[in-house]
Amino acid sequence: MHKWKGRKTSPSHAIICAVTAKEITDRYISFFEARGHVRIPGAPLVPENDPTTLFTSSGMQPLVPYLLGEVHPQGKRLVNVQNAFRANDFDEIGDNRHTTFFRMLGNWSLGDYFKQEEIPWFFDFLTSKTEGLGLDPRNIYVTVFAGDEENNIPKDTESAHIWQQLFAQKGIDAKEVALVTEDRGAKVGMQNGKIFYYNATKNWWSRAGTPENMPPGEPGGPDTEMFYDFGTEHDPKYGKECHPNCDCGRFIELGNAVFMQYKKNTDGTFSLLPKQNVDYGGGLERLLAAVNQVPDVFQTTLFYPIIETLEQISNKSYETQAKVMRLIVGHLSAACFIINAKVHPSNTDQGYILRRSIRRVMDSVKALGLTSIEPVIEKLVEQYSDTDPSLAENYEEVKNTILEESLAYTKALNAAKKTVDKELSRFGIPKGDELMGTTEIPVDLAFKATTSYGLGPTQLRSLGYSFNEQQFADEMKKHQEISRRGAEKKFRGGLADQQEKTIMGHTATHLLHQALRDVLGDKVHQTGSNITTDRVRFDFNYDKKLTEEEIKQVEDIVNEKIKANLPVHFELMPKEEAKRLGAIGLFEESYGDKVKIYFIGGPNPHPNPLPNGERRQGRAYSIEFCGGPHVEFTGVLKSFKIIKQENLGRNQKRLYGVVENSK
Repeated sequence: MHKWKGRKTSPSHAIICAVTAKEITDRYISFFEARGHVRIPGAPLVPENDPTTLFTSSGMQPLVPYLLGEVHPQGKRLVNVQNAFRANDFDEIGDNRHTTFFRMLGNWSLGDYFKQEEIPWFFDFLTSKTEGLGLDPRNIYVTVFAGDEENNIPKDTESAHIWQQLFAQKGIDAKEVALVTEDRGAKVGMQNGKIFYYNATKNWWSRAGTPENMPPGEPGGPDTEMFYDFGTEHDPKYGKECHPNCDCGRFIELGNAVFMQYKKNTDGTFSLLPKQNVDYGGGLERLLAAVNQVPDVFQTTLFYPIIETLEQISNKSYETQAKVMRLIVGHLSAACFIINAKVHPSNTDQGYILRRSIRRVMDSVKALGLTSIEPVIEKLVEQYSDTDPSLAENYEEVKNTILEESLAYTKALNAAKKTVDKELSRFGIPKGDELMGTTEIPVDLAFKATTSYGLGPTQLRSLGYSFNEQQFADEMKKHQEISRRGAEKKFRGGLADQQEKTIMGHTATHLLHQALRDVLGDKVHQTGSNITTDRVRFDFNYDKKLTEEEIKQVEDIVNEKIKANLPVHFELMPKEEAKRLGAIGLFEESYGDKVKIYFIGGPNPHPNPLPNGERRQGRAYSIEFCGGPHVEFTGVLKSFKIIKQENLGRNQKRLYGVVENSK
């Protein structure tokens, strides 16, 4: 076990700790493998062939079908490290703890162990000096669910009791703190409290959010979160009293264990799930901050060498330029990994996020007075080389993409200035460089520059424009709210919920996929889907618009298979065997050696005969990699109709369909 070294007061003369991100990762995986977990591969940062979500944002995201009851081919105890990106943290970069790109350590129980095992294990991992990280338990604080009286969901006293026992074993009297609300903070002093209760906005998880927002059939449950206290002085601008969820920077979250134990019923009440799951996720960068004993993730062994490079080439110190340097490192690391996932800058989807990241980097580079970002890219890739070697392998492509986009951004700034100046001249207002910030330009013109050219207030000011910042902020808030509502729908994944008609639609997409290949050829493959109770949306690669005759052919095949009432079942098998059988689908790369394959048609795998008394034989009609869920027989669907087609560009097509007359 390494001895954790401290750091001098001045971050410019920091002593870098010996413990690295890779050592923590290896220790975490080994810890849970020793407790019966199987390591599974991380999913791609950009989900393959799935436009329903822009990025993989957690280790849980690819595992949702299994957390909802499907059987995972690798078993009931899983562990992995997942590269993740969260666009909702984009504007948080600049503080001591947020990064849009991060690595998430995760372990899961799929109907196996529960609170009595998960909480002690993770506490042991945090505090053990032999198997874990050796953190001082006196600096660890936890939060638990305070209950929901309106929905008759009890307070999670079980988790609190487990925590009390664990702290007691370390000689710590862990007192509970009553409900903590955002407006009043923690009334009980931090010296006495160790376990803090929060309501559903902080300590409850479901895909739909808080209990009142969950649709019928949706699973969810309370969670418990672990925080590390660096003992820094509380900033009163974040509230009178400090508490674990305070944003002052004193605390940093180490991990979050979700106990998925409830299901919402059709009458709005909640009942226990027959199989209860555990979903733990913890940010590697934040664990590294705790191990390195620095309340700033950018001063850890991972990021600080990059900061030092910035200090050297700018001849400026991190102490005086912390926010600017954090912006560069935070957004540049995200840009490098997004490019490594084969994304190029554009004005839509992942490419737009990449473009924003690079432009935010270049704004900060300019503020720091740098003329070149290349040495920083090189150092960043070097820092990740032991955990993500593919980044080093693709260094030239990553570097050139960033440099090319930087040049394009300069051109965009110049073009935006010309456009805005032209608009100003129509109203007899001087140009930006003549204004020198003395005359305000109309807010709608400033906002046009933002939406058309991606220029924020910083860029507009740097071009010499002045405007009413409050009005601009109000307009931006409206715009972001509209975008957020759209993003919430987009990020929900292939199946919007687990209702009966949604599951029928999922089975229909398998039939549709194979029917399209029957009519258009085997080169056709699915590139995404989104399924709700109202309709099926299916994306696929094809270079022509489907004719009415082709659409009818596809419909007829799907309905023929529905009428045949084919059995639907899954089998767990080696990946190579699945490929030999000709399995198609979206998820094979995120599986381990064993995969889950859904068959429609073919031999009946069950000992009991089918409803009509027969035992079907022959090759299955559809064989796909898939997590599920599905109906048991295609006849449940009754009929299927294609109602619309769209061209998505770049040889991508989209079909909309409905499952009709279903029971």
